[in-house]
Amino acid sequence: MKYVRYTVPSEGPTPRIGVLQGERVLQIDGWGGDMRSLIAEADRARATAPSRELPLTSVQLLAPVIPGTILCSGSNYHSHNREKAAAPTSGKEPEFFVKTGDVVVGPGEGVVADPLLTRKLDCETELAIVIGKPGRHIPVARALEHVFGYTIVNDVTARDRQVRRKPDGSTWYELGRGKLFDTAAPLGPCIVTADEIPDPQRLRLRTRINGELRQSASTGDMIWSCAELIHFFSVNLTLKPGMVIITGTPAGTAWSVDAELGGHWSPPEDGEPLVPARGYNQPGDVVESEIEGIGVLKNPVVGPVA
Repeated sequence: MKYVRYTVPSEGPTPRIGVLQGERVLQIDGWGGDMRSLIAEADRARATAPSRELPLTSVQLLAPVIPGTILCSGSNYHSHNREKAAAPTSGKEPEFFVKTGDVVVGPGEGVVADPLLTRKLDCETELAIVIGKPGRHIPVARALEHVFGYTIVNDVTARDRQVRRKPDGSTWYELGRGKLFDTAAPLGPCIVTADEIPDPQRLRLRTRINGELRQSASTGDMIWSCAELIHFFSVNLTLKPGMVIITGTPAGTAWSVDAELGGHWSPPEDGEPLVPARGYNQPGDVVESEIEGIGVLKNPVVGPVA
């Protein structure tokens, strides 16, 4: 199933929950637009009959879930590590940082390029795991049993806040200010339940910016699989329904063409031909994050609100 949150503009701003079927949305009542509550009662949700059917063109999609916590793994694709400056832990252990629901925006909402925060705004398409079953110290072999479904996150990053260089030329990352700021986590367009994605390591991921293909890779290029990341994060804290884990991004970021920050773009070794980034994201750009079996998350880049 593909779960969505949405409003019906002709009926006001009240969020609703439904199931996406092609160009139709089947409305499901009983959770007041709260996807985290639905996830916690997944069996009841699956058994609930829709109350009405709406054409997709009549609704405005929202982020399908507003997670309290987004657990993030950086430097988790072999190809991305080859294109960027390496920190001491790159490729040796998951780079653990956090985003919160405060920075989530939905399909079609603007990613703000705030020049007082960053001059190097970068976008990263990532597969996102939506936790459905709570657990702590979850073994890798049983980790996928804790997954409710999968969605897409654009891990928007302020590279000049993230990447720091020491006088000796070595690199370290500041993953607070570089990753956590307004509109830094577009999420959507839907949550696809785990039964429809039996192997999350066999999905094609793509990013297009203004129609140009910048990223294309298989999730099989991850260093740590979805199951291994679930285990990793569950060592630190109890995973709860509605939490989201994002799993890293492949090659093709704007960082790869930024020699000042240690980037070094090279053509992909296999797969679809990519267009090198033309610089960092600017107001007027349109970012499309696509993952096979889930859909396309599309967001414009906009200037700061006056």
